[in-house]
Amino acid sequence: MTAEEENVFDVYRDQVDRPLSRLFREYGTDELHWLVLGMVANVVARVASLVPPVVLGVAVDAVFAGDGAYTLPLLPDAWLPTESAAQFRFSAALIVGSFLTTAVFTWVYGVAANNFAHRVMHAVRTDSFEKMQRLDMTFFDDKQTGEVMSVLNNDASNLEVFLDNALQNSARLGVMILGIAAVLFYYNHELALVTLTAVPLMVLFTLWFMRAVEPRYVEQRSVVGDLNTALENALSGVELVKTSNTEDHETDRVANASYDYFRQTMSILRLNYLYRPGMEFLAGLAFAVTFVVGGVWLSAGPPGPFTSTLTVGTFITFVFLTQQFVAPLAEVSNIVDQYENAKASSERVFGLMDVPVRIADDEDAVDLGEVAGRVAYDDVSFGYTETPLEDPADADEYVVDGVSFEAEPGETVALVGPTGAGKSTLLKLLLRLYDVTEGEIRVDGHDIRDVTLESLRSSVGYVSQDTYLFDGTIAENIRYGRFAGVDHDVESEELRERVIEAAKAAEAHAFIDALPEGYDTRIGERGVKLSGGQRQRIAIARTVLQDPAILVLDEATSAVDTETEMLIQRSLDRLSEERTTFAIAHRLSTIRDADTILVMEDGAVVERGTHEDLIDADGLYAKLWGVQAGEIEGLPEEFVEKARERHVDRGYGNDD
Repeated sequence: MTAEEENVFDVYRDQVDRPLSRLFREYGTDELHWLVLGMVANVVARVASLVPPVVLGVAVDAVFAGDGAYTLPLLPDAWLPTESAAQFRFSAALIVGSFLTTAVFTWVYGVAANNFAHRVMHAVRTDSFEKMQRLDMTFFDDKQTGEVMSVLNNDASNLEVFLDNALQNSARLGVMILGIAAVLFYYNHELALVTLTAVPLMVLFTLWFMRAVEPRYVEQRSVVGDLNTALENALSGVELVKTSNTEDHETDRVANASYDYFRQTMSILRLNYLYRPGMEFLAGLAFAVTFVVGGVWLSAGPPGPFTSTLTVGTFITFVFLTQQFVAPLAEVSNIVDQYENAKASSERVFGLMDVPVRIADDEDAVDLGEVAGRVAYDDVSFGYTETPLEDPADADEYVVDGVSFEAEPGETVALVGPTGAGKSTLLKLLLRLYDVTEGEIRVDGHDIRDVTLESLRSSVGYVSQDTYLFDGTIAENIRYGRFAGVDHDVESEELRERVIEAAKAAEAHAFIDALPEGYDTRIGERGVKLSGGQRQRIAIARTVLQDPAILVLDEATSAVDTETEMLIQRSLDRLSEERTTFAIAHRLSTIRDADTILVMEDGAVVERGTHEDLIDADGLYAKLWGVQAGEIEGLPEEFVEKARERHVDRGYGNDD
């Protein structure tokens, strides 16, 4: 991927330094007590597991063979029994006690390690989601949903596995190697050198593996994001897929993404196929060499340059400890595997967290307080650039270019123009979904960049053409975002009444009340169980409940039939009463009574005035009006007359 192709997420991900160390610094500190408890319990359990081979070797020599004194490391001789029978019972008690100690502290280690891992990952996942929520819309314009989901889900889970397994297994491995090496050197340093010869080779082999596999894990995590995106797109657009008869096409897209993931996974596994058996071979070789050299030592005396004495009990201790030595060394491959996977994932997690939040409250931001609704756009320009353009000749990069107008409290300003003229973007700037590149927008005299986002957005109601409803009940969707302190599981009677009143104002109560479970009807993901017009009216009811001083209607009736549009338009008329209203409309008849109509083209306002003024000017608006009026006038007279009668009979009034 070239530098030009990298998006902002990739740039910040590449700049993450020592991601796993950062994970511990920023998130491990608060849960350090769990980590310390787990580490201590792990050390005690591993040390206890070394006791049986040592006791067994001593017992074989002193109790059964009578070929040595009954002495144990770290225990004073005065504490040890002198009679053979007592020594046997003491040995058995030590062995049973060590197994019990190992079991108890392994349980403590498991509880502590899991608490540490899951608490840290809860904090990481929550912070990642919270950061994602605060990022401005430019980030989401550039990123695919599947890739963001991959960070929040797959990458966070990989870190959890590392903290839960690899970290503690690394500690266990370190304790086992150091503990076993200490015991072996204590009993016979010469044979210990033979046993530990494989360790340097295993270290070098591991370093090679880590350098070779790291870039492959980085690529694998990126491919997972692509696969998630392909799956999310196909599932979210399943209706379009079926109606377009493109199941095979979507299957091919998912298959291609899945095959890319397969290829990257296999490139990692091919290295693992070499590394894991290699580590097991070296560990097994250490055991085999110890057994052969020790066996020769016992049967024929010290071989080669060796000169020390080796007893049967010591040999048994070496054999058992070397066997314990083999298993943790063979697990190094799993630890490295989880480490590299976690490293790649943590880079992506912190890459997301490091993306700057460009739209946020200033330190001196003020609360708007009670909003009258006076709005002014002052020479506003916007483009997907971080800084104003230096060369005026580059103005075509602006989506909105030099727009100025004012709206007094209670006035309605309508925006019309061809698709892509910048109408929706212009109004999204009012909500600070994007920040202006040049100029300023003022609400009641305040530059919106100088006020808190919460007070700004709570004073602006937004109804778009793309209505989004959450999986839940109708009542939950209507009150979404309002009454933050209310327990939604125990809805108050007052809140219920306000929800119903909002639905009535939005012309939604009738169809809701007719549903089997009324306001408690679950509507499915994205409200799939409702029609487009029903979803739109619930969105309007949600805005009614918000009771904003400023209202933004972004083609709120564009996706419904004419009859439903009449219902929605009537609810919108009620909603816009005594509010400052901005309306984008594709049907000009719905906004002809607006106080001011702005006609936009290529991001600029090319005409402005009332409906009558613009008709008299005979410009772009007049042409658009003529096209739409012509469509109506071209209908058969009897059809138009019946439609008007139906309109009146339904109680919509006798206007046109």
